[in-house]
Amino acid sequence: MPYDPSDTAVIVVDMQNGFCHPDGGLYAEPSEAAIEPVTALVDRARDAGARVVYTRDVHPPEQFDDAHYYDEFDRWGEHVVEGSWGAELVGALDVRETDHVVDKHTYDAFYQTDLEGYLDARGVDDLLICGTLANVCVLHTAGSAGLRDYRPVVVEDALGYITADHREYAVDHADWLFGETTTREGVAFAEA
Repeated sequence: MPYDPSDTAVIVVDMQNGFCHPDGGLYAEPSEAAIEPVTALVDRARDAGARVVYTRDVHPPEQFDDAHYYDEFDRWGEHVVEGSWGAELVGALDVRETDHVVDKHTYDAFYQTDLEGYLDARGVDDLLICGTLANVCVLHTAGSAGLRDYRPVVVEDALGYITADHREYAVDHADWLFGETTTREGVAFAEA
C-alpha cells in the first residue's frame, strides 16, 4: 500500500559524526554504510512531498552529573556532547531548511522534545524510521511512536548497527511488538 506523502514523514535517527564518521567516538562501520541508503530514502520521500525529520543525540556535558541510574556516559563513554563535532549531523546528508531537526537527550526522540507537536501540527500519522543504532535509538523511537498511535515502519535496509544480530533483533522486535518493517524497495508513495 503506498504511503500518502501528505501524512508521512521519514524520521532519520542520529546520523551524526560521532556514530557515522570513522573519527567518531562511537563509530560503527555499518552506521557509515547506512548513509547512502538513508539518503536515497530521504530523496525519494522528499520528491514525493513527504516530510523529513532528522534527530540528533546531543548531551550537555553535565547531563548525567546527578543521575541516579540513567547515565549514558557511564554506559557508552562521553559522546555527542553539545556543541561538539561529534554531535553534528554527518556532512553527506542533504539537510534542508524545510526539514525539521530534533535535538534529543535520550534514546527516544519523543521524550521531552518537540517531535510529537511537530508531527501532530502537520497531520503526520505514518513514520518511516531509519538511521542508527537499530537496536537503541531507532528501536526506542519507533516504540515510542507506536505508543503515541503513530504508525512506525522501520526501514530495515537503511539502519546502522554495531553487530548484525543487533539489527536483526531490532527489526524482529519492531515487527512483532508495535510496528511494521519494510525495505526501501517496499516503500512507495501515492501520487499527490
